[in-house]
Amino acid sequence: MKILLTGIDGYTGWPLALALSKKFKKAKIIGVDSLKRREWVKNIKSKSAIKISSMSARISTAKKYGYNNIFFIKGDLINKKFVFKLFKKYKFDLVIHTAAQPSAPYANYNIERCYFTHLNNNLSTLNLLWAINFFKKTKKIRLITTTTTGVYGQPNFKIPEGFVKASNKGKSEVIQFGNMGSSWYHITKSNDINNLWLANKLWKIQITDLRTSIIYGTDTEDTIKDGKLATRFDFDYFFGVVINRFCAMSVINHNLTVYGKGLLKRPFISLKDYVRSTINLISSKQKNSFEVLNQTTELLCIRDIAELVSKESKLLGFNCKINFLTNPRIEKESHRMEMENSKFLKVLKKRPDNFRFELKNILKTLARNKITIEKYKKILI
Repeated sequence: MKILLTGIDGYTGWPLALALSKKFKKAKIIGVDSLKRREWVKNIKSKSAIKISSMSARISTAKKYGYNNIFFIKGDLINKKFVFKLFKKYKFDLVIHTAAQPSAPYANYNIERCYFTHLNNNLSTLNLLWAINFFKKTKKIRLITTTTTGVYGQPNFKIPEGFVKASNKGKSEVIQFGNMGSSWYHITKSNDINNLWLANKLWKIQITDLRTSIIYGTDTEDTIKDGKLATRFDFDYFFGVVINRFCAMSVINHNLTVYGKGLLKRPFISLKDYVRSTINLISSKQKNSFEVLNQTTELLCIRDIAELVSKESKLLGFNCKINFLTNPRIEKESHRMEMENSKFLKVLKKRPDNFRFELKNILKTLARNKITIEKYKKILI
């Protein structure tokens, strides 16, 4: 089996590459990345709290631990010729697409970053879809792609896995749901899911769309083996999600800032469960040619996250309080983003990780990297 993994240098891409290597030892894993994420973070004067090695160092270190079938190619997926040459040379059986500019604040910052996010995210996906369609004429190619639960917006009902039933005058139809993103980044993912749906309708490409929730965690059973196998951990305003920022604030005794009442609930999943479920999905039989799974395990309240971080960090000798600030965002502050995930849990095949348990590991890891957080603490303010 030949696997194309896009975004291999990313927070989720690298741990996934290691897990793929361990599970599918006879497969050839071609990891592609433009390495732009490193540039974006550097340009906003930030840095990963956990030191990350170069891709060459990662690959060579991985081989020392038996991960012998990972290969890296630097390239940009918005380059159509590069993508088609890649498919022609390796004749992939499976494509796992995790590459994207993933930050809502980054995409919303100005028109240049907004334009780039649309260009980068949507053209990359389109190039992959057209390449799969062209080369599937000689062999079957399956696509597993990660979008985001953010495409659902804030509806006042429990969100199903990808589809809703619409009724009018006694007639009903099941339609795709996911065009209510609240940022220019999320809109690019809504565009992606429309293109995925159309590619399946026109070309019968076998697609699984993982609507991935907010991911937390610092490591997996593979990345923890060696410092050079570590994945990144961003804590800045643009790329650091709320859990990352709160944890980074706490280990330098910086008060946690909660917008509004902090009652907004969002879906989350641990990095370990993200990797496990994606690996399991590869081996599972896909029932329909186009499937959507809500890749989420927990619904967490922002205020509860802050209180847990404050409590657990104090047990480690740190001290931080919670400051409630006026909410600058346009959002339903008490919204509970509940969603159906029964199909996804069948793929996960285990009891999901618990944030409270994983939190201790995150804080201990960040405590060992406190110097980096202190150096870049301005980005937390």
